[in-house]
Parts: sequence; C-alpha cells; structure tokens
Amino acid sequence: MPTLNQLIRHGREEKRRTDRTRALDKCPQKLGACPTEKIVVANCGDSRAVLCRNGKPVPLSTDHKPDRPDELDRIHKAGGRVIYWDGPRVLGVLAMSRAIGDNYLKPYVSSEPEVTVTDRTEEDEFLILASDGLWDVVTNEAVCAMVHMYLNKRGGGRGRRRETQDECSDGKEDEKVVVGSSKSGKKGEITNKACTEASVLLTKLALAKHSSDNVSVVVVDLRRRRKRHVA
Repeated sequence: MPTLNQLIRHGREEKRRTDRTRALDKCPQKLGACPTEKIVVANCGDSRAVLCRNGKPVPLSTDHKPDRPDELDRIHKAGGRVIYWDGPRVLGVLAMSRAIGDNYLKPYVSSEPEVTVTDRTEEDEFLILASDGLWDVVTNEAVCAMVHMYLNKRGGGRGRRRETQDECSDGKEDEKVVVGSSKSGKKGEITNKACTEASVLLTKLALAKHSSDNVSVVVVDLRRRRKRHVA
C-alpha cells in the first residue's frame, strides 16, 4: 500500500501532466488513510473530513479559505491579496487558499497539504470525506446525525470485495474498513451498500438545498467487526 507522501507526490505529478491541457483547472485534494490505530488526513483545498465519534462530529481538517487568519497572513507575506468578490478570493479569482492546480496563482495559492493524525477509539463510527458542495449547505452536526441514523437503521450493510486486495486495513480479517461513495467504485475498494446509499443521500440533500458547487461524498465505516472466538 503506498504511503501518504507517495500518494501526494503521485497526485502532483498527475496534476502537472493534466495542466498541459487544462492550465486553469481547480483541484482541491483530500486524502485519508485508516491504519488500525490512527486516522491520517492530508487536506489541500476546501474539502473536509469529519469523523463521527459516539454520534458527535469531530472535524479532522480545516477548510483552506482565503480569509482564514493564518492563510490570509501567508498570502499577504507572499505578496498576494484577498479580494472580496462573491466572497473572499485569492486575487479576486479563487475561493480557496490551497490547491494542487491553479499554478498561475502560485505562490499565493499553496499546494502544501495540512496533515492531521488522530488516534482511533472504540467509539469511532464512520468518516465522511466531502467537497464544499456539501459543507456549504449542511452542517457537520446534521451530516453526522443523518449518516449515524441511516447506518444504524441499515445495520451497516455487507461489504463487497472488488477484484484486488488493496484495502484500508492492516491485513487482518477482523480489522477491515469498508467504504461507500456517491461516485462509482474503483478496483481495490471494499464497497458497502449502506455507506454508498448514505453518500448518495447526502448528495441529494445538498442538491435539494441548491448547492452551487460540485458535490462529492465518501462515507467510510470505521466500526471494527472483530471475530468472536470461543475457547
């Protein structure tokens, strides 16, 4: 399984290739890794990671908005400006202060991710990774409550293995983590019907609230399914 730094470098290399034909592309990035004892999140943009722990939301990232005090200070020190045009924007153009793309706004827009490491507990239920199209119109509390209620009602669903063995796991059968996305799944994922349905439900809610941005949602089930051994 590739390391977090390898994933970030790969993303940057792919973005440089893409920039040859899409020089003005906007590309926030969110990467999440779920080893047995830690949750590692690397954020670069205005997407957000929220952990639901015992029914309560725990934000694992802070949005990179141009008017965030530390980001505003960094932009000013680099010689840039934040102009309020339909909200705060770097040079009046981009509504986020960090991104993999938007090379024409460097160095004011940084591609350096912020990384958080959170200890896992037995109370951790699920992780939600979503673009700002969701968070702009739905609160952390509402999202956590909806997914909590839906997964408990559905019983978590049953995992369905794709064709490869790459998964968010330490390799033990009792420590697997299953994922559901509002987008179609890819090889190397263990998909979960309930998580996928919860992701789609959140996407539909954001659209019903007239979200003006793209909406992408991933729900990761963190509840451990330990096998019970009888002596």
